[in-house]
Amino acid sequence: MSEPHGGGTQPLPVVEQSDGELRQSASATAYDPLPTLSDDDEKASRFWSPRRVPAALLALVVLGAAGLLLYDIVAVRADHPAMHWRRELAHQLGRRPLDDTAVLVGAAVAALLGLWLLVLAVTPGQRGILPMRRTHSDVRGGLYRGAAAMVLRDRAMDVPGVQSVRVRMKRSKVDVRAVSHFRELDDVRGDLDATLADGIRDLGLARAPGLAVHVARPGRKG
Repeated sequence: MSEPHGGGTQPLPVVEQSDGELRQSASATAYDPLPTLSDDDEKASRFWSPRRVPAALLALVVLGAAGLLLYDIVAVRADHPAMHWRRELAHQLGRRPLDDTAVLVGAAVAALLGLWLLVLAVTPGQRGILPMRRTHSDVRGGLYRGAAAMVLRDRAMDVPGVQSVRVRMKRSKVDVRAVSHFRELDDVRGDLDATLADGIRDLGLARAPGLAVHVARPGRKG
């Protein structure tokens, strides 16, 4: 069944099922990655983020609090009265019970901040950079997800019959959704499987992601 388009262009084929929904072709392709320097390189870890902003904020808070406390201690040693904030804090801590709402809220905030700092300390971050395989022991490279997705999208657009394509690059999977305006969907999907599998190999990633390809006809206009 074909649907006519205006402007004198040729009609594009649209394949439908009996329920009127557009037929879609999907696949999940597995492939073998290229060899690396050694077997251990296949388990390459992510790049660690320097996390300059959290580190700078924590350093400023600690420096400011330590400087203020040190100044107050020196002032007391010089026979000057302690600052009002320290006297008030000692008074509040001495008279408030442990189950007081303000004490519980303060403890919860401090615990959450500490947990956040621990998570930042033990996790690498840099999820947007994919480690690449190593062919030299002293060289380590990474590829941004957006750049990898753009490369694969350009590869997919070269396949005959592909009108548009969207590529989502994840750490363990490449999700490709293409729209084909001519040729059989299974044929287009097969060509995309082969082309994108070769493209992923050429990216040189240390961990081979899976490939999921979905091909459908364009939606009706009007």
